[in-house]
Amino acid sequence: MYVLKFSNICALISVSDEYEIFEFLEEDNKSKIVEDKIERAILRSQMDSFSIDDDEFIKRYRLSKNLVLELCDDLRPFMTKPAKFTDLSIETKILIALSFYATGSYQRPIGDIAAHSVPQQTVSAVLGQVTQGLNMPQLRSKYIRFPRDAAQRRANILRFYNKFGMPGVLGCIDCTHVAMVRPSQNEERYYCRKQYHSLNVQLICNADMDIISVDASYGGASHDAFIWSNHPLKAHMEDLSTNEAIWLLGDSGYPLRRYLMTPIVDAPPNTPEGYYTDMHVRARNVIERTIGLMKARFRCLLVHRVLHYEPHMAASIVNACVILHNICNKANVSVEELQPEEALREYELQQLTTPRQDSAVNSRAAQNPELREGITVRNNLIDRLWTSRSAT
Repeated sequence: MYVLKFSNICALISVSDEYEIFEFLEEDNKSKIVEDKIERAILRSQMDSFSIDDDEFIKRYRLSKNLVLELCDDLRPFMTKPAKFTDLSIETKILIALSFYATGSYQRPIGDIAAHSVPQQTVSAVLGQVTQGLNMPQLRSKYIRFPRDAAQRRANILRFYNKFGMPGVLGCIDCTHVAMVRPSQNEERYYCRKQYHSLNVQLICNADMDIISVDASYGGASHDAFIWSNHPLKAHMEDLSTNEAIWLLGDSGYPLRRYLMTPIVDAPPNTPEGYYTDMHVRARNVIERTIGLMKARFRCLLVHRVLHYEPHMAASIVNACVILHNICNKANVSVEELQPEEALREYELQQLTTPRQDSAVNSRAAQNPELREGITVRNNLIDRLWTSRSAT
């Protein structure tokens, strides 16, 4: 009996036969893809995330159900509407993105959640769509608001004074590092002193831990003071401070200016300077708590989670998380605190400011008129605080 070898069979197949086989396999593959989409759509319809317990919903997505629905309304004009049964609803897209922001998990496990039930490439596409929507100017201006007029500034200043006893404070400023993978271009701009690649994100908050300004455009190699010196708000604060007793609070890594008060690192206790510094540190601590709260809510920002994106997308994710933080904060949504080991790990991987001794500040004042102005304003504030303390 003569048996054809596989090579003989292949030789007998014509070009047209090969084309027909290819078409058959391609159609079969398409059918499997369609079947998979239908199965996933059916699974999603059977596992409604909005039906789970409220506390579990917040734990999974960080926002309450009502806040998610309001966010859907905000993002709807910027999202592709579903056209067929297998398309993802806007609600599902937003929940997928929130799940990533909340955990920083890899995309495949997020897609495997039954209520999401999408492949990894879909998670990636959805995350891009939602992040882009949250970065639209309309949403940024709605949820991240630096005081725009005298009445708003007075409200911010009064809130700081009532909570911390510190007059003239419009906000507190600091930077935090958000780790990312090594970028394909300009790698040296993103390599920080802690020996990982990051964005150095500048944040300003108010007394209630709302973030009123964010700049995530600089790499980890940039110093906090450099980022501030190139920020548009610096010129705005300079203009305001010519007519108003108004300032931000920053740590000793920032330059002392009439609109930016810094602590006196070497101030002796039980002195006017020591009292001022204690008051300054207590009030400025609100920015550190704000950063900690935001990262506890949206753990994709934790240094050890590492964003696997190029700088522009990583910065957009940071901006999105700032908006979501403000939404949660205003609604007083509960948040699960970081475990002590997580908090310690984050602290160790952040770049700490080297304290700038005040004697060094004073020695440079003769050559720097802006610094001299800052010293004068700070001395007046020290006297005011000490006098009010003595009066009480």
